[in-house]
Amino acid sequence: MDDYPLLNIFWTMLWLFLWIMWFFLLFKVITDLFRDHSLSGWAKAGWLIFVLLLPFLGVFVYLIARGRSMGERDMKQAQENEAAFREYVQKAAAPGGDAADQLHKLSALKDKGDITQEEFNQAKAKLLA
Repeated sequence: MDDYPLLNIFWTMLWLFLWIMWFFLLFKVITDLFRDHSLSGWAKAGWLIFVLLLPFLGVFVYLIARGRSMGERDMKQAQENEAAFREYVQKAAAPGGDAADQLHKLSALKDKGDITQEEFNQAKAKLLA
């Protein structure tokens, strides 16, 4: 450890961190390219070739040209994910579906004659309470 001073260890860690950040940014740009529905296939291919052949310049130009819309797409994706999660939680937390579905099922059971009118009224009152 004497032949590799502490300052060199910090520099190595800094360069490693920057290298990892660079790959994260590169993958983020490529992911955003394929997520964007407003670009045509040729435009996506052009951006991808530009980013892969001249990575530093391509990524920086992409961030300058399309950075704002990239952020908007990220926000839209996050909102869609949150809405889907909330819908799933509400559906999973419901004891057996929503009240309208249960009333429809009760009505079908009453029409078939599986339950009486009195049982239907009791179940309906319990469901709506």
